[in-house]
Amino acid sequence: MTASQITPHGASRVQVTVAGADLAALRAQPAEPVGAVAVLLPGYTGSKEDFAALMDPMCRAGLSVLALDLPGQYESPGPDCEQDYYPDPLGRTIAALVAELAAGGDVLLLGHSYGGLVARAAVLAGAPVTGLVLLDSGPSGLPPGPRRELLDATEPVMRFQGIETVFRLLEARNGTAEPPELAALLRARFLGSSSVGLLGMATGLRTEPDRVTELATALRTRAIPCLVAFGESDDAWPVPVQRDMAARLGAQVAMIHDAAHSPAIENPQALLDLLLPTWKTWLFRPTSRTRGRRR
Repeated sequence: MTASQITPHGASRVQVTVAGADLAALRAQPAEPVGAVAVLLPGYTGSKEDFAALMDPMCRAGLSVLALDLPGQYESPGPDCEQDYYPDPLGRTIAALVAELAAGGDVLLLGHSYGGLVARAAVLAGAPVTGLVLLDSGPSGLPPGPRRELLDATEPVMRFQGIETVFRLLEARNGTAEPPELAALLRARFLGSSSVGLLGMATGLRTEPDRVTELATALRTRAIPCLVAFGESDDAWPVPVQRDMAARLGAQVAMIHDAAHSPAIENPQALLDLLLPTWKTWLFRPTSRTRGRRR
């Protein structure tokens, strides 16, 4: 297993309070800012550390970067109601955060996997983003396949036997990660996450409806550019499904080689090579508030 989540970086560990939620985050501030912030949302069972290898390169490109633990994930506390972890409620929290950040410049929103469903909900809730990236996410809930089967199998175990039992089962299935520092992080973040949150997100992953037409209308009406990107071997939402979603959205589409479901971990350089030029184009288009600024 790659160890990108423990890549050294210069970001600070911070707490961001918005809409009644306290969100743990990694924040990087560039020496020569272009007036934009990239907000990065992790997937189910993920965390801000999934973006560790992206923090410094994005910062060197002039972007402020804010990688989050969503409510209930790892170091972010969350509510006690499972329904509060569905994409719509989480999306409203992220929309409130984006609105605050947008007062100071452009906001580029990236959501990975379940974070993509949350990012979509944030845009539908009115988040004033300059651009949207859906990374290895889909048009609706997780389709049949190995990941859906694992989700279905572990949900009752989580509900009736607890989070530690689920972790032991996953560790027995996947093996212990190497090096030990990575294994320690994966254990700490899974067991530190809210079991209510994991159950709620699992339901969201199974039941989220297809909202592509609604999102396409929002993107078109508000002139928001969108990129749908995915690893060439994604085993969550099939690549043809994501290509079709991009076509329905009128979005740019890109496949990342030598990556599966988590390009930020599996091939961060290829992901950066895709994102940074794309974002530069978005930021310096005539409608962006960063127009006229120089790198």
